[in-house]
Amino acid sequence: MKHPENAAVDTSFDDHDTPLARELAALNARRRALEGAVVELPSETRVITVSNQKGGVGKTTTAVNLAASLADLGARVLVIDLDPQGNASTALSIPHSADVPSIYDVLIDEFPLSEIIQTSPESPLLTCAPSTIHLAGAEIELVTQVAREHRLRTALDDHLSVLDEPPHFVIIDCPPSLGLLTINAFTAAQEVLIPIQCEYYALEGLSQLLGNVRMIQKHLNPRLHVSTILLTMYDGRTRLAQQVAEEVRSHFSREVLDTVIPRSVRVSEAPSFGQTVIAYDGQSAGALAYREAAVEIMQRGTDDTPEKAS
Repeated sequence: MKHPENAAVDTSFDDHDTPLARELAALNARRRALEGAVVELPSETRVITVSNQKGGVGKTTTAVNLAASLADLGARVLVIDLDPQGNASTALSIPHSADVPSIYDVLIDEFPLSEIIQTSPESPLLTCAPSTIHLAGAEIELVTQVAREHRLRTALDDHLSVLDEPPHFVIIDCPPSLGLLTINAFTAAQEVLIPIQCEYYALEGLSQLLGNVRMIQKHLNPRLHVSTILLTMYDGRTRLAQQVAEEVRSHFSREVLDTVIPRSVRVSEAPSFGQTVIAYDGQSAGALAYREAAVEIMQRGTDDTPEKAS
């Protein structure tokens, strides 16, 4: 039997309603929302330490990509690489061989920060105080130093006090430990940002980290507080990731950003090219997520209080 020439064609299962098409439409909607986002630069420098003693949670990745995203929004950003591995310096294309003046010289030999800061080729608004291999021995050397817990804070305060245009944000990338380098970061900062991996054992060690924040609040830095928790390596296809996200939000409803960082090939590839994902592929899902997180951080401001870390 022949079909009538004017018979209607059923297009209910065409290419416009596939999972891929829906995903692309959602990404385009997010890009448009970012273009229309309204943000206000802080009137005073916000010093944020990115910390989690549990390794492999995206700590350095979060530090550099948030920094690049904030710079993309027009903020002046200084990244302090306090991790002896120097991965943040690498991701920002900052030279950090053994003969380069680094944050080690600031902590141990009291170099001014201005003598070691370099500008990232990604943006004139993005600068970095690099780490070198010498920092690996700094934990031991700091033990004998005067005011060993305050070395970074003193250097940073001195640096900010003489600048006509100080950075809007200082992002400190900590080592995955709770030693003297991390204590220096906590003492220098006002805010702690904790990246939490959306996988099994995600909350393992978090109580110890929060305990250390409370200890720093009590003895060294009353202004310190956990302002932000960011869920990373999120795979929405798995029930486990959804459960972890729900558990973290139930415990820290005010601190957790709405934005989650997905598992992303582009995010993983970018450091091997000496770039953040913002420069490497700024329209990818991972880059969009970090840009959204940066907008959220700016819009939230510094309303949180130190009591929130308890």
